[in-house]
Amino acid sequence: MTADIAIRVPEELMASVPAEVRGSGRDDVRLMVSRGTEVSHHAFRELAGQLRAGDVLVVNTSATMPSAVDAAVGGERVVVHFSTLGPDGRWAVELRTPDPSGSTRRRTGTRACTTVALPGGRRLCLEEPLSADGDRLWWARADTSDVPGLLARYGRPIRYAYTSGDQPLSAYQTVFALSSPDGVGSAEMPSAARPFTVELVAELVRRGVQFAPITLHTGVASAEAHEPPYPERFEVPVATARLVNAARAGGGRIVAVGTTAVRALESATGVDGVVRPASGWTDLVVTPERGVRVVDGLLTGLHEPEASHLLMLEAIAGRAAIGAAYAEALGALYLWHEFGDVHLILPDDNRHTQNCSCNCW
Repeated sequence: MTADIAIRVPEELMASVPAEVRGSGRDDVRLMVSRGTEVSHHAFRELAGQLRAGDVLVVNTSATMPSAVDAAVGGERVVVHFSTLGPDGRWAVELRTPDPSGSTRRRTGTRACTTVALPGGRRLCLEEPLSADGDRLWWARADTSDVPGLLARYGRPIRYAYTSGDQPLSAYQTVFALSSPDGVGSAEMPSAARPFTVELVAELVRRGVQFAPITLHTGVASAEAHEPPYPERFEVPVATARLVNAARAGGGRIVAVGTTAVRALESATGVDGVVRPASGWTDLVVTPERGVRVVDGLLTGLHEPEASHLLMLEAIAGRAAIGAAYAEALGALYLWHEFGDVHLILPDDNRHTQNCSCNCW
């Protein structure tokens, strides 16, 4: 079960700095809009013109943690990426090798019982891999319960080789980010919402577009191996469930801002298409075979193809639509990754009319 959209993104199209560094603000990015296989091009600041009164934007309120910490294993320098706090107090972590560019590269050969020296005299013990057939991510136990405090003091945002230099943590927060009481958040930014500004949110509300918050704490990406997502903590509150159900009943479209919002909302939606309040852990991977039960559209960034991401997009829009959009993005020189341009997938109105009883296309 893999997506067969094969593309190569040239290095010059990988956004290396935030939009506000290369342009006039974080909303100074382009917006590609897909309705079926029809594609149009806009400025992100024109988003309000692509939506209509009664639509609901589902946004992730998880704040980004400074999850990368310099550490050591024996005499070897490593960087620890803290990913997910497990229910037993252990953390899912990835050990990576520092790169001269200031980024990191994948580290192999990690073993159970490895002890990692953290800043401030703290220790981390790797206990077991998350997956029986992999050694990238490990369940590890720190000798302090205040890992968020350690990250706040010594950590920095995770970044990858296509970026050019460290950015402040504020560059990795969205306008919707809220700190959680326990200090836990996302290892990497829920980046689809990054271009939103307070002014744009106000304009959307003025036009009758509603916002529904969810929380899903994202783990570290599989930048090299393109593994499917592993279980993540999420919450769909009562108010969001009510708002989404009411909007659907009134003919409004449910547009998820980011794949994390899709994963959380679909995890709380029954086979009857009704969203119910939910919290805990989700291992849902949205595929064309499973379909979507409540999400009508998606605002997402442009990322190099990897199976779970493209399968989710295909579940919402269909393979032909995604293939056409990706070809357009390359041809029009859109910028990719978390600091790049964005893609709005909306229903094909003609197709939606023909299948009005179900949006599992």
